Amino acid sequence: MDFDSVIRKRASNRNFGLKKPKIEKIMELIETANTAPSPGNLQILKYLLIEDEEKIAKIAKACRQEWIKKAPWVVIVCSESSKVDIMYDERAPKYIKHHVGAAVENLLLKITNEGLACCWVGAFSEITLRNALNIPESAEIEVVLPIGYPSKIHKANQKPKPHLYTRVYFETYGNSFKEDYRKIWTD
Repeated sequence: MDFDSVIRKRASNRNFGLKKPKIEKIMELIETANTAPSPGNLQILKYLLIEDEEKIAKIAKACRQEWIKKAPWVVIVCSESSKVDIMYDERAPKYIKHHVGAAVENLLLKITNEGLACCWVGAFSEITLRNALNIPESAEIEVVLPIGYPSKIHKANQKPKPHLYTRVYFETYGNSFKEDYRKIWTD
C-alpha cells in the first residue's frame, strides 16, 4: 500500500477477528515504533506485550473497555524518563509526549499497512495496570494498544476530519487568508 493510502486508511478499530497475529509480526510492529525520533536520541520507551487472556481481561477492566477482551494482543507503551528529565529539565514532559506520539503513530501506520486492527486507548486506571502487570513506579504508562486482525463483519473507517482552511494560518495565528488561496485549498 502506498504511504498516502495507509494514512487515509488508518482508523480506530475495536472489532477483532479470530486469527491471532504471530509474535514475529508483533515484533515487526515494535521495531517500526522504535525508529521514531526521541529526545536527545535517548531510548526511553518500553513495550510490554500481553497475550495472556486473563491479563487482557484485567487490562479491559482497567480501561473500562470490554471490547479489549477480544484482542489477541495488547501492547502497553511505557516511558522511563529519568535521563530525559536530567537532560531537559522542565521541557522534558513535552519532549516525552512528542516521542510517544511519534512512536505510536509509526506503530499505528505499520499496523494499518500490515492489515491489522488497533485502537489507541489513553484512559485507564494506572494503579490497576501497575498491579496487574508489575509495572514499576519509575515507568510512566503512556498508552494501551489492543492489536489483532480486523473482524470481517465490522469494518472501521476513518472519521471525516475538518477542512484545512479551518486549521491552517498564514504568517500570523488566526490569519486564514492567503492571496490566491483557492489554488491552495482542495476539496
